[in-house]
Amino acid sequence: MPDASFVGKALPPTAPYRVGREKIREFALAIGEGASVCLDVDAARAAGHPDVVAPPTFPVVFTMPAIERFLRDPAFGWDYLRMVHGDQSITLHRPIHGGDDLVTTIHVDDLKTRGGSHFLTLRCEVADTSGEPVATTKLLLVTAAEEGA
Repeated sequence: MPDASFVGKALPPTAPYRVGREKIREFALAIGEGASVCLDVDAARAAGHPDVVAPPTFPVVFTMPAIERFLRDPAFGWDYLRMVHGDQSITLHRPIHGGDDLVTTIHVDDLKTRGGSHFLTLRCEVADTSGEPVATTKLLLVTAAEEGA
């Protein structure tokens, strides 16, 4: 059983994640995003950006490893092997660019149990190192009920 005392708490912020230009390009190509501002620095700068622009779903690159570390922490008690992805949303407060240094703070917003399954809602607040908001992600994870539950 996951530890419900985590609900309403924020985990310590992550170390800054440096957004690499090549990471953006690789991610964009992997998801089929061919926009020149995602791939070419000159095109991004011509469009008014300081560097290449990450596709809107790019935050999963650095938020999901932080979430996984939390979920695998025995103190929380999440059944990682029985987990399925329920829902996810990403709200960008500004574009993510190559060279950004971003910090993620995970908030445990909700934990409910229905029919033996656990429903966990996590929110990641992503900010630059000066504290300016960059993105908010929300994630619903579900652990399947054990047989016989």
